[in-house]
This record gives sequence, structure tokens and C-alpha cells, in this order.
Amino acid sequence: MVGQVLDAHRLRIFRAVVAAGSVHGAASSLGYSPSAISQHLTALQKETGLSLVERVGRGIAPTTVGRAFAEESGQVLERLAALESMAGDLRAGRVGRLTLSYFASAGVGWIPPVVATLSREFPRLRLDLRLIELARETPFVPDVELFVEAAESSPVEGYDVHTLLDEPYVVVLPGTHPLAGASTVRLLDLQHEAWIDNDLVRGRCRQVVLDACAAVGFSPAFQVETQDYPSAVAFVAAGVGITVLPRLGARDLPDGLHAVPVVDPVPVRRIQVRVRDSVRDNLAAQRILELLRERVVAASAASPRSEVPAASPRS
Repeated sequence: MVGQVLDAHRLRIFRAVVAAGSVHGAASSLGYSPSAISQHLTALQKETGLSLVERVGRGIAPTTVGRAFAEESGQVLERLAALESMAGDLRAGRVGRLTLSYFASAGVGWIPPVVATLSREFPRLRLDLRLIELARETPFVPDVELFVEAAESSPVEGYDVHTLLDEPYVVVLPGTHPLAGASTVRLLDLQHEAWIDNDLVRGRCRQVVLDACAAVGFSPAFQVETQDYPSAVAFVAAGVGITVLPRLGARDLPDGLHAVPVVDPVPVRRIQVRVRDSVRDNLAAQRILELLRERVVAASAASPRSEVPAASPRS
């Protein structure tokens, strides 16, 4: 019936017949029987309502209309091949767009090298980066998210969740502090210190510390409230007080400061990454997960200046 959708496979067979100059030649090159080639030609002519080939002696040749149709079909098939290639790239994650969200302290040490590697390996991929802490201001559904357990930006349904690391906390102290040279510090021994806050009021990382303190019977006396680790560390360097934060936040401390592991109990935050089900097989999403695991291994191998013991990465 004229007007129906053309069969791309038959277009390719017709092009092969024109290129070979015969049904037998096309059958040989495509691995079909001559009768199968003839059946496809007949069907294509019915689809188009055109006389595409004519008999010449014992063989066939394209008609004038058939030659024009074959030339136009070639351009269509080239575009279709390009579209199929693009579809494959999109499925594999080589092109397109991914949204990656992360919590602030990971954004400093882990995300830049991950993004740099992805930019080299997937140059046609667009990465949208978002901070979890700003999720309420700019709602979105991430494809991949690095987060602290129970602090994800949206419900975890529809995601594969992977645990990367159980990370212990340390106390950052001035070098002159009596506990600066200790191998560990009991949390209760910090009860009467001037504390410097380092997270959002409702931040999950902050809550880990508050829960640990409550377990031994006290609430920290925060003298200064900041919302990030570098600011809190700067206040410690200025002699204002002490701050307790995850090991990752105690890297590259200024001269004169010490990071000492906190024990009895050990506050621990669990760092996880989640990948949307719809991009589970996406090569770029898989590569992000692989690179984040590499960052965990690298971070665990390199301790802060006080030689805080590394936490073990988890699969």
C-alpha cells in the first residue's frame, strides 16, 4: 500500500542490487538466495508504488525512477546509520547528559579529578554538577549521587545504592593542646572544650557527632558555628577552640594543627553512591562509580598529618 512506512532492510537490499547490477550478485554479497532478493524487491515496489527495476536481457537493471530512488535511499540509509550509531552512544553514555550530585566536603577532594577524567574519556558527554546541600533550592533527580547515608537529596527508590566507605571522625587540635600528641582521644575528654561547629544545622555529618556525644552523656558547647570544614579548621588555627569532623575534612591541615582519631565511641559516617536504574548500564555512570572507588582507595592510603588510621572501603 502506497504511503506505508518503508522497510529500511529492503532499501539496503535494493541498493545492493543496483550496486551489483543483478539479483544474483546482490544475493552472493548479502548471503541470501536469489529468490529471497526477488521477493524483497517485489515487496519494496508494492510499498512505494514505483517500478524500480526492469528486465534487461536475462538480468534486471534499475529504471530511471529506480536510479533516483536508489540515490535518495543511500542518503537516507547514511542518516539512519548515523542515528543508530548515536543511539548506541547514548545507551553507552558516550554522548548525552548525566547529572552528578555530591556533598560539599567530597566536592573538594574527589569530584574534580573524577570530572576531569570523564571529560577526557567522554568528551561529548555533558555533566551537570549539583550540591546536595542546595537540593531544596534547585530540585532535581540525580543520575548519580555521592552522599552520606540518610542524607540523600531525594528518595532512593529506583536506584542501585553502593557503600563506598565507613569514615571515622577526628578531632582537630592546636599543636599546643595537651591532647595534640595523643594517639587517640576519648570523646568524653572533649566535653568541656570550646567546640567549633562545621556543618549545616540539620546536616547528617553533624548529627553523627551529636549522636555520639549523646551516647556518652553530653552535648557539645558550640562557641562558633560555621557550615564548612575549612572555616572550622581556620578557627582552630586561630586558637578559638576544637572541631570534630570526618577524616576526609582533616586533610592538608595548616601547620601547627593535629588531627587525632576520636574513640569511645568512634563517630562514623557512611559514604554511599547511588546510580539510577535507568543509567545502570551507561558506561559513563559505571565509570563514575569506578573512579569514586579509586578515590576512596587513594584517600584511605593517604592519612592526615597525625597519621589517622584509614577506614576500609566497602563494596
